[in-house]
Amino acid sequence: MPQRSQLEEQSLPMFQSPQPVPKGGRLPSYIKDHRKRLRDRFIKGGASALPDYELLELVLFRAIPRQDVKPLARRLLDRFGNFNGVITAPISRLKESYGVGDAVICELKIVEAAAQRLAQSKVLNKRVISSWDALLDYCQTSMAHLDTEQFRILFLDTKNTLIADELLARGTVDHVPVYPREVMKRALEVNASALILVHNHPSGDPTPSRADVEMTMQIQEACSVMSITLHDHLIIGQSKHLSFRSEQLL
Repeated sequence: MPQRSQLEEQSLPMFQSPQPVPKGGRLPSYIKDHRKRLRDRFIKGGASALPDYELLELVLFRAIPRQDVKPLARRLLDRFGNFNGVITAPISRLKESYGVGDAVICELKIVEAAAQRLAQSKVLNKRVISSWDALLDYCQTSMAHLDTEQFRILFLDTKNTLIADELLARGTVDHVPVYPREVMKRALEVNASALILVHNHPSGDPTPSRADVEMTMQIQEACSVMSITLHDHLIIGQSKHLSFRSEQLL
């Protein structure tokens, strides 16, 4: 089988896009002008001034500096649905997409990491009660599009300020092992007074399973023994979430 090469990031012939400009050559004026127009529109109008495929083009400009990236942007959107779906797509699936090399994956994942950092900055070291919507946005941003289950713990102090956010366990597409003793051990290590449990359902449906409910009850019992408050358990789906507290499961 032939080796993958840098030319893999060319557009498919069916899109009739130009070949990459030889190294040291000039960009065709239509590519150069198109990129300038997009950048100008973005600077003047922000992200709302651009549809998903053009915003994605802006991200791809740095990864593929000498070629029309519009066909690749449209292929990625066709495959993953929208801008968010492309940015958060698993690396393994991105690599299956024609025209996607390491440079493209790097740029997409930089954007994803930046989005998660920005969302986290709105909740870390802030009181959860006054920033609940921001907390939900952060959980949705960081977990909604994962292809395997992850279990996180948000540790709070006596003023319900978020002092730590840690990934406790990773699992499969429909299960993640969680042990109450590990939760309590870590809560004591960070001197937490309260907890919020968070995990995702890759299926997109945040309805809790029997195992989810039983595990939550076990952690709640352990918290009671250690005089630690369990505020909530959030299950994150692709477009919505479920709160154990709101559903009166806690």
